[in-house]
Amino acid sequence: MNKEEVDAEYIKVLEVLAPQFGEDIDEQAILFLIGVQELGKGNIKFKKQEKLDVMHIAICTLLTPYGYYEYEGLDKDGWPHWKVNEKLPPLKPMQQQLLIKQAIVEYFKANELVE
Repeated sequence: MNKEEVDAEYIKVLEVLAPQFGEDIDEQAILFLIGVQELGKGNIKFKKQEKLDVMHIAICTLLTPYGYYEYEGLDKDGWPHWKVNEKLPPLKPMQQQLLIKQAIVEYFKANELVE
């Protein structure tokens, strides 16, 4: 997808999330939501480091289809782990943002949350 297509599809994701999370939801919040969903522990209170870990879960989940990560399984506490398959190439901030937006769109499509 090119930037315009990604942006248009990303707006659809925002429209799906807005009724429940507000119209000002940003990428960081979406990453946190994806991480919580993938962790599958329900509504629990996270410590600061755990919040970062949850966002890492989202990043790994989103970049696995691109071949950057490979899911390894759950640890004894039920937290998922991945191994790095391929380092991300050096990306400019706008390229990084576009990759994350595209991955978010693909995640929502794969989980049939948007068309």
